[in-house]
Amino acid sequence: MKLLPAKYVIEQALNRGTLKQDTTVLETSSGTFALGLAVVCREHGFRLEIFTDPVMDRALENRLRSLGAEVVIVTEKAKQGGYQASRLDALHARMGELGRACFWPRQYETEDNPAAYKSFADQITGMLGADVTVVGSVGSGGSTCGTIERLREESPSARLIGVDTFNSVIFGQPDGDRKLRGLGNSLVPKNVKHELYDEVHFTSASLAFAATRELHERHAIFAGPTSGASYIVGRWRARQYPDETVVVICPDEGHRYVEAVYDHEWLRQNGCVYEGVLLDAPATEEHPLTARPPWNRYRWMRKSREAVLSASEQ
Repeated sequence: MKLLPAKYVIEQALNRGTLKQDTTVLETSSGTFALGLAVVCREHGFRLEIFTDPVMDRALENRLRSLGAEVVIVTEKAKQGGYQASRLDALHARMGELGRACFWPRQYETEDNPAAYKSFADQITGMLGADVTVVGSVGSGGSTCGTIERLREESPSARLIGVDTFNSVIFGQPDGDRKLRGLGNSLVPKNVKHELYDEVHFTSASLAFAATRELHERHAIFAGPTSGASYIVGRWRARQYPDETVVVICPDEGHRYVEAVYDHEWLRQNGCVYEGVLLDAPATEEHPLTARPPWNRYRWMRKSREAVLSASEQ
């Protein structure tokens, strides 16, 4: 999925002249956006440097290096903003060294990221119509916000449900350690337009991992945990509102998680075994700060982050 914005961002930069052939591309990523950039940069012949942290799995690191990317692993967490902040610090330091000979795609803030999903939204409209409910995990905000903005041009009633995890600051939880990666953040990305979301669900790592396994066992869809988290939310929404057409965005593949999410011993060692039957419904909270694992739902109602959190404090 991240190949779509990576290709769009690079091609737009080439068209504008902000990216030239002797330029080094720099980005901070621990997941599939880095892979998308590596594919596109390899195709165009650009040098690529990815700033990441120890959470990047060895398989992805090897794929990036085989595509010619240099992978810089930042091992120190910033006091504020965690690894995301320290990765950005390292990227900025490198930009200072390279001067004008570098290009930063800025996946978390460039408008080209959500704009890349207009074609995806048009595919949905062509197949299902624009009056749908979109369910997707939120990391940079590009896929969910870009898709719903385009759909609402045709159908203002189209609904958006964001899927986040606990200890992510995007929708107002306090920052903390997160075992569920690929969604959530220690910083609030500019591309997350909070006013677009109708609902927000918070899922725990153990629940998302169990849902990922069920998605494979029941439907033969071999995906990663951000897909599992979105799947369980989308399944609940479809059952709760059978008249709606629910579209679930599954942004990751399962290959990176064979020795993790799909390995019971790994789950046990990491305290991520989900006991019992998979939950059928979330708890509903009055505001995000009181949301607790394993699964909580908050009616966001297309409000700004500031409006929601100030209401919670009152």
